[in-house]
Amino acid sequence: MNILIIGSGGREHTIAWKISQSAQLDALFIVPGNAGTEEFGENVDLKTTDFEGIANLVLENNITMVIVGPEDPLVAGISDYFSSNKLLQHVALIGPSKTAAQLEGSKDFSKAFMGRHNIPTAAYKSFTKNELPQSFEFLQTLKAPYVIKASGLAAGKGVIIENEIDKAKSAIEEMFSGKFGNAGETVVIEEFLDGIECSVFALCDGKNFLLLPEAKDYKRIGENDSGLNTGGMGAVSPVPFFDDLLKQKVIDRIVTPTLSGLNQEGIPYVGFLFIGLMIVNQEPYVIEYNCRLGDPETEVVLPRIKNDLIELFKHVASGTLESQQIEIDHQTALTVMCVSGGYPEHFEKNKKIEGLELLKNELVFHAGTKTTNDSVLTCGGRVLAFTSLGDSIEACRTNSYKSISKICYDGIYFRKDIGQDLLSFEIKN
Repeated sequence: MNILIIGSGGREHTIAWKISQSAQLDALFIVPGNAGTEEFGENVDLKTTDFEGIANLVLENNITMVIVGPEDPLVAGISDYFSSNKLLQHVALIGPSKTAAQLEGSKDFSKAFMGRHNIPTAAYKSFTKNELPQSFEFLQTLKAPYVIKASGLAAGKGVIIENEIDKAKSAIEEMFSGKFGNAGETVVIEEFLDGIECSVFALCDGKNFLLLPEAKDYKRIGENDSGLNTGGMGAVSPVPFFDDLLKQKVIDRIVTPTLSGLNQEGIPYVGFLFIGLMIVNQEPYVIEYNCRLGDPETEVVLPRIKNDLIELFKHVASGTLESQQIEIDHQTALTVMCVSGGYPEHFEKNKKIEGLELLKNELVFHAGTKTTNDSVLTCGGRVLAFTSLGDSIEACRTNSYKSISKICYDGIYFRKDIGQDLLSFEIKN
């Protein structure tokens, strides 16, 4: 098969690495890709939302499967573009429709959806710019900390948590004033849920789903979960506190009602569904939906899946996923993200990465990288994800940080505490 992956991050490099292991792959194209994806296929310099350019690439290269990595093209309607074009209807596109992608594209939409289908989530209200006084009034009814979210897409950075009400009000004003662009035209204010986060992932064919390995990611830039939100600084899978009882609660109360609710509303869901959870006293609540795999969670989830990923995708496309079972490696996987200095705010690009040739058997997934004159340079906030597999979180931590010590670039930064908070849970188990 000739396959196209859309995206340029660590998630897409990991998908490319995984499907390259399949005997069913003939040729791989990545739009636009990065320095890491070059190892497995041909990078094509197109924007992820250039649907016409992508369509021409698909037709010219006899591509029969398209895997959409990031949220932007999904929310913009790439699935609908393919399904409505007679020349492209034979192509299996792995990703939800524009309407279904609103689960991520609009937090206002997703919260209202959860309310309609009795899916557990934090109490909330949504406000637009001309409702600023009402938003302040609602804020007064809540207890600190205050959770303020831009409703639209903000690259994982549109969630602000403040302990002081005046700062919470300022955060609302900044969102309405364009801090996150159009994403902040509607603001969602939620009650704070005091628990521990966990992410689950389902691969869906419109009727059926397979639950993939769960993961815990680390969103804050600073150690001990301090500082600004990022796209993700690291992840661990499996999660020691995610036992069989909790897993069943998630399936019964969240995954199944979500997919059946979408079908009831005439929105069959095809592709990856990411559900961000807050576990409060062993009870799961939905923080957010994403319409694709998470990043950096992909870098720990896919290495634990033994299945041929192309085979699973073929069953997604044909609506026959019920015939498949996920085979999971029981080892622990842990990834640490190295980022550019200054991220998630202003950061410099085009810094040469030294030492990559010293990495032989290590799993290193490129995120914000590019190749220029035979050198690999940084070109994003998140640069490289270092993944290790092992018998324990501690063993994985040791190996990932050992791998990081082999490379360097100007301004390199990474958290040194990824997985550390889970060590006590692991010992109990």
